[in-house]
Amino acid sequence: MGRYVLQKLGYALFTLFGVVTVIFLLFTILPGDPARMMLGQNESAQQIAVVKKKYGFDQPVPLQYLQYLNDLSPISLHSLEPEDYSFRSEGKYQAISLFSIAHTEVVVKVPYLRESFQKNGKKVSAVIAETLPNTVILAVSAITIAMLLGVILGIISVIFKDGWVDKFIQLVSTLGMSVPSFFSAILFAWIFGFVLHEYTHLNMTGSLYAVDDFGEGTYIQWKNLILPAIVLGIRPLAVVSQLMRNSLLEVLNQDYIRTAKAKGLSFTTIIRRHALKNSLNPVVTAISGWFASMLAGAVFVEYIFGWNGLGKEIVDALNTLDLPIIMGAVIVIATLFILINIFVDLIYGWLDPKIRT
Repeated sequence: MGRYVLQKLGYALFTLFGVVTVIFLLFTILPGDPARMMLGQNESAQQIAVVKKKYGFDQPVPLQYLQYLNDLSPISLHSLEPEDYSFRSEGKYQAISLFSIAHTEVVVKVPYLRESFQKNGKKVSAVIAETLPNTVILAVSAITIAMLLGVILGIISVIFKDGWVDKFIQLVSTLGMSVPSFFSAILFAWIFGFVLHEYTHLNMTGSLYAVDDFGEGTYIQWKNLILPAIVLGIRPLAVVSQLMRNSLLEVLNQDYIRTAKAKGLSFTTIIRRHALKNSLNPVVTAISGWFASMLAGAVFVEYIFGWNGLGKEIVDALNTLDLPIIMGAVIVIATLFILINIFVDLIYGWLDPKIRT
């Protein structure tokens, strides 16, 4: 098992290295001067030159790439030369020195995602720390809705197999998988937040925290979570309901289910006591993958509903060409996606030893 864990961690590091490399190259070849993006179009050439030197924008691309890896790495190099801005840590992060070689220190630190171009030099890690919890809350709520309703609808489809109820649920599930999230978000916001606002009391836009009428503090507005969570959960709900239906039908054809029927147990009792638990394996597999995808797929939903999460922050950063926030957010999402998939793989390896071989 230990070798299996190390192998998975090795694949994860290799994958994350590839993601970081692609992100750096993608945003490095984009037109535009990063120093001018930070200072604005009206700054002097001298100020731009100082910023370029401070952040290493005047260096060749290969050296900038090494500097970027050095910033992200937990174990990195720290230059002791006063003029070497690019490999120094003062003002950027707290580092613990391990040992020194010539004019360079080897230090341990938290990965440094650099600073925002548009938020007065605010650290990207601070921006992500403020917005990521909102995205996690939205994703957990959406996946919970998808899991509960999907399992219930799948069971109902089996109970009314080949009837009009079953066909209607399958039709709705197909539509749910086909309709893009941004279209569903606009539709739900207009219907339930505008047309039916008098009855639902739901807002078209709004985040988890709202400012009170006197502007003296914030309070949690749970009703703003309802519409974005439902919209984000529509597609996984459709998948779960279909998987649950197919898996339950397959389990109901097993020999032990026929034995339970022969004993005179009712159909609902057989489903509840014998078939349901064994039908959940593919559902759990799908849910684990969907939860990781939701962290990235919440971009349009958050932006349309004005939900102050990481997805909305990415869209705002794209509009203002705030490259460090875009790069940092993508790296964080990719890391979470990789960690979730590793966790699921380790669970499978623990449950089934054949997978480890």
